[in-house]
Amino acid sequence: MSSVVKIFSGTNSHDLASQISLKYGQPLGELVIKRFSDGEISPRFEESVRGCEVFLIQSTCPPSDNLMELLLMADAARRASAKYVTAVLPYFGYARQDRKDKPRVAIASKLVANLLSAVGIDRLMTCDLHAGQIQGFFDFPVDHLDGSAVFIPYVESLGLDDLIFAAPDVGGVGRARAYATYFKTDMVVCDKHRKRANEVASMQVIGEVEGANVVIVDDMLDTGGTMCKAAEAILAKGAKSVRAVCTHPVFSGAAYDNISNSVLEEVAVSDTIPLTKPAPKVRVLSVADLFATAIRRIHEHESISNLFIQSS
Repeated sequence: MSSVVKIFSGTNSHDLASQISLKYGQPLGELVIKRFSDGEISPRFEESVRGCEVFLIQSTCPPSDNLMELLLMADAARRASAKYVTAVLPYFGYARQDRKDKPRVAIASKLVANLLSAVGIDRLMTCDLHAGQIQGFFDFPVDHLDGSAVFIPYVESLGLDDLIFAAPDVGGVGRARAYATYFKTDMVVCDKHRKRANEVASMQVIGEVEGANVVIVDDMLDTGGTMCKAAEAILAKGAKSVRAVCTHPVFSGAAYDNISNSVLEEVAVSDTIPLTKPAPKVRVLSVADLFATAIRRIHEHESISNLFIQSS
């Protein structure tokens, strides 16, 4: 007999979780998250999860409190005798700290993987990790969904001619190439030099963009500094238009102003992270159906491979 699926949401992802639950065809589970006056978090399930497959939906942005909340939710589910616990992190925080790129620094994404293992999580579902190899930090299954499943149909709907895709930095070449391969078109790379974190000193475009409609592809948009400078550099080289698709709208610092004042025609993002205020140039595409379908297939022990848009 198949176990019952129950879907719960943390504080940060309630809107997305509600949509995922609706697409799945059942209401969100009852969960109360209490906060003490000093900020201490105390989650409590208001319904039985004994013997159930529990899916806990929580993006970790901002990372600290939301990650701690997820860990406590998982611990509570385990202590309430859930059969399986799957952590659904539409946005996986700390993914940028995935290696020791300078002396005496932490590898935060590995630490997060250890913490998720320590609380007894059986499976991770996430979308567009900053670096795909982070999956190797986990000793349990990872379902790494691809945001292109929602962005590629959107780009197709625009009907752009002379289409070229761009990587905003060298690290994003793989993503841009996947889109370019799917659309059978060219790609360019923006080479950036940083003075310090979140501050781009210079940018140059490698490749030809004259007369093209350019779409910049990235996994996340933080302050928007890199994206906006890349757009300026591309337009300066003769492009007809520049827009962007970015899975995770982190939008910290002056991101909203940077985007509003940029030469970008539009920035398409997903709802893995909720926007904190309206943004005229930002279009939000939902990943709710993608996650709901993946949850159903995992529960029914079916493959999720055809959820990915093949680029070859």
